Amino acid sequence: MFDVFGSVKSLLKLDSVCIDNNVFRLHYKATVIILVTFSLLVTSRQYIGDPIDCIVDEIPLAVMDTYCWIYSTFTIPNRLVGRVGKDVVQPGVASHVDGQDEVKYHKYYQWVCFVLFFQAILFYVPRYLWKTWEGGRIKMLVLDLNCPVVGEECKKDRKKLLVDYFHTNLHTQNFYAFRFFICEVLNFINVVGQIYFMDFFLDGEFSTYGRDVVSFTEMEPEEREDPMARVFPKVTKCTFHKYGPSGTVQKFDGLCVLPLNIVNEKIYVFLWFWFIILSVLSGISLLYRAAVVAGPRVRLYLLRARSRLAPQDQVETVARKLQIGDWFVLYQLGKNIDPLIYKELMSDLALKFDGKDKDTV
Repeated sequence: MFDVFGSVKSLLKLDSVCIDNNVFRLHYKATVIILVTFSLLVTSRQYIGDPIDCIVDEIPLAVMDTYCWIYSTFTIPNRLVGRVGKDVVQPGVASHVDGQDEVKYHKYYQWVCFVLFFQAILFYVPRYLWKTWEGGRIKMLVLDLNCPVVGEECKKDRKKLLVDYFHTNLHTQNFYAFRFFICEVLNFINVVGQIYFMDFFLDGEFSTYGRDVVSFTEMEPEEREDPMARVFPKVTKCTFHKYGPSGTVQKFDGLCVLPLNIVNEKIYVFLWFWFIILSVLSGISLLYRAAVVAGPRVRLYLLRARSRLAPQDQVETVARKLQIGDWFVLYQLGKNIDPLIYKELMSDLALKFDGKDKDTV
């Protein structure tokens, strides 16, 4: 199992060539690492240790533990508030009347480690698609110009190759750029969709879970209902039926302690805040991308900021000739090429485009 999760270490390495942006990396690097780490943590507690301990008379403990782990345990939601030891045994654990008191079954805990790992895979899918579609184009175009020390002759030849590339492929790279934009949209859809997925997984409790936990800390001790005890109870009930000596069905109520939920409740509080922040950042990123696609002026300002060492008139000359795909490739190169070399590249491109204008007059 550790070999499986060991492959995640590659995500910690810095890429020699950047082909995306910071928000994109939050999805496939930070979030994937977080989810796989949590999955590994839950797995270690679940399968290397004792995830459940049940107490009941006349039933062997090992049998009761296995039965309750497989068939789930339950709590009584309207018994979450009360004095422990007087009104209730534990929050949600009290005597109840069948058909009158609501019973909430907890079946999710067997699946938490698998669900977290599945979510990590989903977060990596847009990155996998983009790497496949990108095909190493930016790395090929960088041509080691990301090194500050490059031989003058070598630098001249490689700059000429870049200028010729842009001149030859002008207005043919829009599809390349839009595939990246599609992956950004997929990131946003994925993170919002996963919020709804976890809400479904936790029986509608996740969407307000983090807010409820924060509100809980501000309430008076006598009045507050612990949302962590409601969603991730540490003590639950389990009912076991068996045949008695006379062939009649006997019912045994047991108490089960779920130490694994101490970990689960903290994991999902963190994930609630992380997913909300990530969805907001992704939404802002999409608004920024829409402005870039729709506004040539925005692209000009961004190109100026990226090539701040180059004369502004040369940047404007280049920007006027570029469509969204050309701009995107040039902007991505600016993230990887040494600023001084990028300045010279912008100057060479401006001269090339000016020369093209003269030829067409």
